[in-house]
Amino acid sequence: MMDKFKKLQDELWSYAETGMVEYKSCEAMTKFLEDEGFEVEKGIANMPTAYVASYGHGKPVIAFLAEYDALFGMNQMADVCEYHPITSGEDTGHGCGHHLLGVGSIKAACLFKDYLIKNHKEGTVLMVGCPAEESGSGKAYLARDGYFDNVDIALTWHPDNYNQVCSGSNQSCISVFFKFHGVSSHAASTPYLGRSALDACELMNVGVNYLREHMESSDRVHYAYTNVGGKAPNVVQSEACLKYFVRSTTNPKCEALYERVVNVAKGAALMTDTKLEIYFDEALSNVIPNFVLKDVLADSFRKIYQNNYTDEELEYASKFKNTYNIDDVLNDLPANAVDKDKLIENVKYRPINDYFVETNHSEVCNMGSTDVGDVSWVVPCAQINTACYAIGAGAHTWQWVAQGKSMIAYKGAMLAGEVLCDSAITLLNDPELIKKAKEEFVKRLDGQKYKCMIPDDVKPHVSSFE
Repeated sequence: MMDKFKKLQDELWSYAETGMVEYKSCEAMTKFLEDEGFEVEKGIANMPTAYVASYGHGKPVIAFLAEYDALFGMNQMADVCEYHPITSGEDTGHGCGHHLLGVGSIKAACLFKDYLIKNHKEGTVLMVGCPAEESGSGKAYLARDGYFDNVDIALTWHPDNYNQVCSGSNQSCISVFFKFHGVSSHAASTPYLGRSALDACELMNVGVNYLREHMESSDRVHYAYTNVGGKAPNVVQSEACLKYFVRSTTNPKCEALYERVVNVAKGAALMTDTKLEIYFDEALSNVIPNFVLKDVLADSFRKIYQNNYTDEELEYASKFKNTYNIDDVLNDLPANAVDKDKLIENVKYRPINDYFVETNHSEVCNMGSTDVGDVSWVVPCAQINTACYAIGAGAHTWQWVAQGKSMIAYKGAMLAGEVLCDSAITLLNDPELIKKAKEEFVKRLDGQKYKCMIPDDVKPHVSSFE
């Protein structure tokens, strides 16, 4: 008989719902939690697919975070070892493993609940369902609306290629649409009557690209056209739209860089005599690391990890590893690994990372963003990764989609649940660790207060603007 967690894993994989519309996924998870004895509240923070499930009473309050949104641009096919073109109308898939993330966190919550019951312990376990990590920043809305204010510790994880405790920070990010409104005309006979919105977009991009020379090396700005104004070159485009991501290492730096990008957009509108409309899509905060919690998670990882892959599973992983250039993989190893030589040997000669990778404490801001950052500004928070995929597989790829129902993915998710639960038990039984984590948290904030970067008048929404 199929394990109940494996069944949930496969069910969530099959839905592959994107941010803010994870209705079936949310229903499956909340029903599972209700059957496990949790009290569930749905539709929190004005998000129909967000939820909080609770069990127990009193302190400490330990929250586990779940994600479950999928990605656009993915072909949802299981166990295929070669790329298949995306089928029209079926372009969403779990290319970041969030179906596993949700299941692993639920496993942790259920194990911790069982521990509280068995040992007659006081404490509260929260399972927080966080939608739209990929596009929507669900945790930012949850943090903005106070859903973590009374939490003592938050723990989470993410599917990965390596077994490790995350270290360092991640970038703040602001996502905005810039829409230009011009005047259409005949591009040959009366171009002087037209005002090109497409020209405005192109000039904005040129301006931002010149701005790169004067940004910090850790800043990132990238863009895509969501509306190029049409397909006819003999018509001056009256409307065109860009979507921008602006990233930096801290919220204040990100907001300052964003204002410079806005000024470039205003300049492009002025140069082309077009009108500019700015639509604020989403934003999320940089991660505040917590070394106390990192060490607790590492101790649990060392205690629990077992290399228990079968020959069949290793052969399965090898097929996916062979879809990658090993030299490219070796150029993208975890930066904070203590024993790089051991890791290189593992990558070269094994199909999957089959040991716990020890990592150093780090203050470095990693490239990329996560709305876990907003949680980390409110409560001490830490995260682990577990190997759910063959070596070489990268996030947001068809390889991650294809392995999403596999036993290696399942074992990685269950490992994550066990490590997170063990850490929660350690914290429960040693209140001094919680005190130290909170002291570190206060020290790192250094008097700063959390302020969600999403303006108050922006409500949760499906990201779409053209």
